[in-house]
Amino acid sequence: MTELFLAIGFGLVIASVLALSAVGLSLQFGITNYINFAYGDFMAVGAYIAWTLNTGPMHWNIWVSMIAGGVSVGILAVLLNRFLLAPFARKFQKLFYILIVTFGLSLVLLNLVSSVWGTEVQRYSISNESPFHVGPFLFTIDELVVVAIAIVAMLLIHFMLTRTRLGKSMRAMSDNSTLAMTSGIDTGRITTLTWFLSGLLAGIGGTVLGITQASITPGSGETFLFVIFAAVIVGGVGSIYGAMVGAVIVGLATEVAALFIDPSYKLDIAFAILILALLFRPNGLFARPGKA
Repeated sequence: MTELFLAIGFGLVIASVLALSAVGLSLQFGITNYINFAYGDFMAVGAYIAWTLNTGPMHWNIWVSMIAGGVSVGILAVLLNRFLLAPFARKFQKLFYILIVTFGLSLVLLNLVSSVWGTEVQRYSISNESPFHVGPFLFTIDELVVVAIAIVAMLLIHFMLTRTRLGKSMRAMSDNSTLAMTSGIDTGRITTLTWFLSGLLAGIGGTVLGITQASITPGSGETFLFVIFAAVIVGGVGSIYGAMVGAVIVGLATEVAALFIDPSYKLDIAFAILILALLFRPNGLFARPGKA
């Protein structure tokens, strides 16, 4: 029973990392209607920028470094969309071509990260803390901060979507971009802000992933991208709240399953959940019309 609570506790930490990443991917998909296969590499870029600030001469605090890395990736995402992805999307209406472009962008970013920072395993400069009990669960301070960041981020996103003009415009554009444009919504501005938010969450997600896994590599984001896809599809592609729920389901399932199988097969559990979702609930738990 103790091992079960330990697995559930760490599963909540992984679910927090997943929620940050999956919501960022869902936000971008909801506006553009195509999946960005370079999203995992966005996470790696953010993680390495945070590592540079955290371990370099300035020796920034890891959480300040995380925000700086997230903002940097947000700006990078906006620039890549404006000068690369958006022109292709306007020229080629078929999504297949855009997916190929994002896949190529993924390879470019992966090699860029490897060239700039190397391929060695890197670690953040954070103190080694002893875990302590929170009820039946066991956490470190850093893990609790990761969970708190995810909760605050999800609440802020909920507030933005339901209470602000920006959020309502994003929802309108996600439902029908043509109707949103004819209604006077500045769709270009909304798209830019969405890419920034998506990149911001990717950068933050990459850093907290490195914190929870105690290391980062150029390919760590790409590897985790498959788990993000599983969470997004389980919740419902394009659904922000579905991404949150899917993150909890996949995060807990992969960690609890590790009690009964070799932990190295945790990715296979995510794959199994993905297959079951596609077989029995292909539109996800929170399917959205037009985004299935």
